[in-house]
Amino acid sequence: MNEVLSTSHSSSLSTMVVSLEGEQLFTFEYAASMTETSITVVQVYVELGVIEPNGTMLHSREISRIAQIQRLRQDLGLNLVGAAIVLDMAQELAQLRARLKAHQNQPAN
Repeated sequence: MNEVLSTSHSSSLSTMVVSLEGEQLFTFEYAASMTETSITVVQVYVELGVIEPNGTMLHSREISRIAQIQRLRQDLGLNLVGAAIVLDMAQELAQLRARLKAHQNQPAN
């Protein structure tokens, strides 16, 4: 788990901290506001392992994941597990494509 380096308080809603690794982390409340969900939804996603918190904070990539899950659920009617699987598979596909591209760019021996 990353340790917190500093805290910025412009309001309780937008509390943001910076980890020792230099990553910006945000509160569950901020994530809920940005994704137009509730703190309870964010907490359920954490409890189910759909998003991975950093202590009691979230990285922006997890906030983005919440928004993507919400869109998949609303637009395609997927359930929570289905939406999480779609995102996991999309991430894996992107990683495989990157590996393939790197392999193709290596000089032939």
